[in-house]
Amino acid sequence: MSPADTASETEAAGSDALLARMGDLHPSTIDLSLDRTWRLLDALGNPQDRLPPVIHIAGTNGKGSTLAMLRAGLAAAGQRVHAYTSPHLVRFHERIELAGVEIAEPALVDVLERTLAANAGQPITYFEATTCAAFLAFAEAEADTLLLEVGMGGRLDTTNVVARPHLTIITPVDLDHQAFLGETRAEIAGEKAGILKRGVPCVVARQADDALAVIEARAARLGAPLLAEGQHWHVCEERGRLVFQDETSLLDLPLPALPGPHQVANAGTALATLRHLGHGEAVYEAAMTGACWPARMQRLAGGLADLLPGGEFWLDGGHNPHAAGAMAATLRARAGDGRPLHLVFGLQGARDAAAVLAPFAGLADRLTAVPVPGEAASQPTAALAAAARAHGIEADEAEGVDPALAAIARETPQARVLVFGSLYLAGAVLRRQEALSGRDARPA
Repeated sequence: MSPADTASETEAAGSDALLARMGDLHPSTIDLSLDRTWRLLDALGNPQDRLPPVIHIAGTNGKGSTLAMLRAGLAAAGQRVHAYTSPHLVRFHERIELAGVEIAEPALVDVLERTLAANAGQPITYFEATTCAAFLAFAEAEADTLLLEVGMGGRLDTTNVVARPHLTIITPVDLDHQAFLGETRAEIAGEKAGILKRGVPCVVARQADDALAVIEARAARLGAPLLAEGQHWHVCEERGRLVFQDETSLLDLPLPALPGPHQVANAGTALATLRHLGHGEAVYEAAMTGACWPARMQRLAGGLADLLPGGEFWLDGGHNPHAAGAMAATLRARAGDGRPLHLVFGLQGARDAAAVLAPFAGLADRLTAVPVPGEAASQPTAALAAAARAHGIEADEAEGVDPALAAIARETPQARVLVFGSLYLAGAVLRRQEALSGRDARPA
């Protein structure tokens, strides 16, 4: 078979087949390193050197929400905005937005095929290979800005190959991925601060003292100016409005469209960034009112939600204690209506289930533990249920979200239900929601 025939056959199979081939190239052991990334980028002609101005975003929580607000604001300013996020929820195309639109299948097939050819069968991780393909797509499509979200950590993350971004952002740092990033918050902050570049300004969300000290020390060494919450700008909610203040003026804006009190802090980070970029009040308001970000305290209607007549169905991909605290605060604000709160919880990897569930102690009435579909590292449901009981939360187990919801509907049809614990679980829920409702389950 000729090379042309092989390429034609691969393209006919579509992006799913190409992505599966990339997954098969995964090294036998993972070492956090940029060596494989640099090798592949060089073979591709170094597309990372031909990107639009980059805003590079690291942090433990709030990266995606901050990116969504920036995207809405910059689009309102008339900019063409590329965006790179991970993981995807329903389909891979979500990860790569070109000038505000998810990458089309033919374009995705093209960059994946070229990336596979350049890699020539050498070991490489799925995230490394797909990020290099994304850089190829971004370099070849015109835009004014690229919003680039770190995958994990920062210093050795595959996205950290841009020599001089226009701006960097560090959202709140907390414990997550300790096996790769360090056991303490200070160690993790050191990894996140690895995206700082000499002389490049960095907007920093409010941090714990130990994390901020690490970020400030690295910024001082690099001469990277910091715009830090609590020092250079402040944000809060007052009388149902968002109030942002920096050294030049005060802004009075609508609250973020994204639900939850924690989004006020994310909004502050986005506003500090837009202020630094020199935008005006119409752009700030659009950032607040126009942002959407699926599976972050997303309320679903129809589809799976129809299994809960008279109830509420919420979905969040949060999977660490900091994210769980934000979810609990959002739901605590709604607890006055007397609805019982039922958690549907799935977790994977080595994450501490007891720590993730701690914010729900005294708030949740019951929990159903479920496996994360298709994930070998899904934690046993018995262990998750035991972690809930240790916090005084009644718990049982189910084989999946559908049977869990069916049981809740029989026993407490008026319940407020939150499905959470893994972005992969959230993605499975959104795919199921689309199948049942016949429409895109992600926010428009």
